[in-house]
Amino acid sequence: MKHNLFLFLILFSFSRLFSQEAESRKPKMGFYFNPSLNAGYNLGNSIKDSQNKDSQYYQQYVAPYLPNKFTYGISVIGGYNFLPNFALGTGLKYSFVADNFHLIYWVIQPKFIFNPGEEPFFIELNYGRQINHTAVSESEFWGVKLGKQISYSKRLSQEVGLIFEGPKFDSSNAVFIGLSYGIVIFSNKNYTVYGQD
Repeated sequence: MKHNLFLFLILFSFSRLFSQEAESRKPKMGFYFNPSLNAGYNLGNSIKDSQNKDSQYYQQYVAPYLPNKFTYGISVIGGYNFLPNFALGTGLKYSFVADNFHLIYWVIQPKFIFNPGEEPFFIELNYGRQINHTAVSESEFWGVKLGKQISYSKRLSQEVGLIFEGPKFDSSNAVFIGLSYGIVIFSNKNYTVYGQD
């Protein structure tokens, strides 16, 4: 009887020890899918403002190749969160920059996650290369997004962020600052408090 009780206490102690280790591990999303919308304002459009907009030269050769003051777009990224504080994703981004600027980029996106789980803060670095042909071709952009995820259910979080993007065009450059809103669907149902059993 004492032997069985002693064995039971040892097994119980080990089970508690291992369960605490499992609870203390930082969660990971696993595979994730992240569609998002964004809108921004162009801070770097000085070429367009400094020239005579009524001149024929401007109307024919300059204006069609310059970005507007406002832009909007959508991105669809899929990736894997293989470390608690790091994920890597890739996907497509569409940006409307001007009438002749309908840009589609192939994007690579490393994501750094702080306080993973319920409401993490994140920093995304973005690099995109244009894959379609419009008024410009072979453009690219570098960007950063600072944001926060807010858990919504077992496999879904909302995401809001502040974006900074610097697209590079042949005729001009632009610097966009804007806002982003999206959702994140992930494979690990225990990533947030809604899925913990």
